[in-house]
Amino acid sequence: MSASSSPAPASSPGIVLHAEQIQGLLPHRYPFALVDRVIAHEPGKRAVAIKNVTFNEPQFQGHFPGRPLMPGVLIVEAMAQVGGLIVTQMPDLPKGLFVFAGIDGVRFRRPVVPGDQLLISCELLSLKRKRFGKVAAEATVDGELACSGELMFSLVD
Repeated sequence: MSASSSPAPASSPGIVLHAEQIQGLLPHRYPFALVDRVIAHEPGKRAVAIKNVTFNEPQFQGHFPGRPLMPGVLIVEAMAQVGGLIVTQMPDLPKGLFVFAGIDGVRFRRPVVPGDQLLISCELLSLKRKRFGKVAAEATVDGELACSGELMFSLVD
């Protein structure tokens, strides 16, 4: 399902892809579906998405009691899922699953806590042999950089 085949409801300005459309593009499901909405998307080039961080998420039971912090690996995973949205709608790519192949230069700049809204921006840097991709990714909260880095993907047949 693409944004052109099912436009966002008129009552939700700014939404390019809503939850059902995202589920049609990414294989992730609860509790690992970490993209709530897409607000900008150029297939094969870039995507901007939102992850609403809520206290009801399972990781906060143990990370950490009395001081809930979103684990850095989940922030990186959310960025990777936004990167995956760029690749999933590229024409002429072989069918299969793109998975992590590497992570370069990832830095965490501020804690992410329940109630925060991550604004995740990803831009495709390269695609080689239609099997290996690299994206530049960053996640911000209220305009402050929370995390950034380069993420690499590889196609699994």
